[in-house]
Amino acid sequence: MTEGELETRAGFIALIGEPNAGKSTLLNRMVGAKVSIVTHKVQTTRARIRGVAMESGSQLVFVDTPGLFQPKRRLDRAMVKAAWGGAADADVIVLMIEAHRGITDGVTRILGALSDVAKGRTVALAINKIDRVKSEVLLKLTQDMNDAFPFAETFLISAEKGHGCDKLRAWLAEAVPAGPWLYPEDQLSDLPVRMIAAEMTREKLTLRLHQELPYQLTVETENWEERKDGSARIDQIVYVVRDGHKGIVLGNKGETIKAVGQAARAELQEFLGRSVHLFLQVKVRPNWLEESERYSEMGLDFKDGNN
Repeated sequence: MTEGELETRAGFIALIGEPNAGKSTLLNRMVGAKVSIVTHKVQTTRARIRGVAMESGSQLVFVDTPGLFQPKRRLDRAMVKAAWGGAADADVIVLMIEAHRGITDGVTRILGALSDVAKGRTVALAINKIDRVKSEVLLKLTQDMNDAFPFAETFLISAEKGHGCDKLRAWLAEAVPAGPWLYPEDQLSDLPVRMIAAEMTREKLTLRLHQELPYQLTVETENWEERKDGSARIDQIVYVVRDGHKGIVLGNKGETIKAVGQAARAELQEFLGRSVHLFLQVKVRPNWLEESERYSEMGLDFKDGNN
């Protein structure tokens, strides 16, 4: 390395925690762009989504994992397996918890499992949503968490508002190993753009449908056509498990799917920086939760859902 040349560093950073802890929000803030689905609903991240951020001479590859919870269905089991797999493959693990919820049963289970997964890895604690509690509560929670596990560092943050995030990113830049960058400097994510597009539409559906259809649908990008005028035609299919769900997704006179399509198209245009023609279809596939092809589209391993 010549004099004045910056030493490069690069590493994978797994964001783990319970559902809705703020992992996707933190990932998007660190990357500076929206690469992960963000809603107020739990369990919205299904695959391990990687976002790439640059800090000084370090390339930080964030892995936004599905929330860790008690799995019941095949999809749940595959998601939890993916989350722990993301942690096991990482150079640095950041456990995120919510300040106002404290040490829940779920956090206790994660701390118990961390002892094995974290061997040989640096583990930091990020207490999120700090604006929701008083300072004395934060101090006690910080102490209790560090008594329960030997964290290398603790950060008090608000992923939504950005408080403390710069300190966390600067620390991570020093914590990842020295070595060459893993991705081109201007790359934001290793997800195929087709999957990012499908995730954006799924987010709009999740926000629009509230509690009616929480997790029994998926979105796939069936066709992507680059047009001569620089625009893109994107055809997507929304899969649901029963006819009644199809009616809910379509809405009265197709109003719901139309609104979802408009919102998704606007966000896709902003993300891609060009005109997008988005076409959505809704299809009933009663057994999509048991089809290996659907898991591949979500970036999950079908076998991981086995008991």
